[in-house]
Amino acid sequence: MSSIDELFERLRQEQRKAFMPFITAGDPDLEFTREVVRELATQGSSLCEIGIPYSDPLADGPTIQASYTRALASKLKLSHILEHCQGWVPSLEIPAIMMISYSIVHRFGADRYVRESQAAGFGGAIVPDLPIEESAKLAETCRQADFSLVQLVTPTTPRERALRIAETSSGFLYFVSVAGITGERRSLPPDLADSVAWLRERTPLPVCVGFGISTPEHIRMLAPVCDGLIVGSAFVRRIAEVESTSREAVLREIGQAAAELVAALPQSSA
Repeated sequence: MSSIDELFERLRQEQRKAFMPFITAGDPDLEFTREVVRELATQGSSLCEIGIPYSDPLADGPTIQASYTRALASKLKLSHILEHCQGWVPSLEIPAIMMISYSIVHRFGADRYVRESQAAGFGGAIVPDLPIEESAKLAETCRQADFSLVQLVTPTTPRERALRIAETSSGFLYFVSVAGITGERRSLPPDLADSVAWLRERTPLPVCVGFGISTPEHIRMLAPVCDGLIVGSAFVRRIAEVESTSREAVLREIGQAAAELVAALPQSSA
């Protein structure tokens, strides 16, 4: 079992839901990334998703795109991120998972990528631009290494295809809440809960929902029908404020926001 599998098994036994914040590695620098992740862990996060900056993101909205641009301005590469993370990610009290474009994995080499990511303390990867038709090799590499490979299902994914994606995924399934890009939203689609519940009934994998989730109301609405909630832009937006205020103030704001969202999670399954 990967550390991601172990987390969801423990949460299942405790009848709890996962809270997963996303932040961009190296925004504004890797040392601040470390500080933010540790603060998020302190405030009750279950798992942290760390995004690898990429010049041509597939589904990220302007907030996360801007964070990638800021990180890439310092010539940041995957090898730099892995080297830095190896010094602190393995000692985290929560698992870490990487959000990464398949083009980076392919260029790095799948075997090397999985090996070095595990050495840096990561329990798996979310690969948003990996088509199911091309996923077999990476899925097998990850399976042999007990490294979770998380793939995405969207509101427009045909149901038969969604089940095929579930069969090649491990760790959990990432259910995209909206047909669009990442970013904070005031409201979510009215049929979202039903769509998530349908998929959750048909796969043994945990189903976690992301894109647009940013308020305690969103958490309370979706928690009964899913296994975890993913929040990204709400934190990345606050990190951008480092340019105009102190790091200590931004860390406090991030911690307070995380604590408020974690508090909205139910204490037991519905």
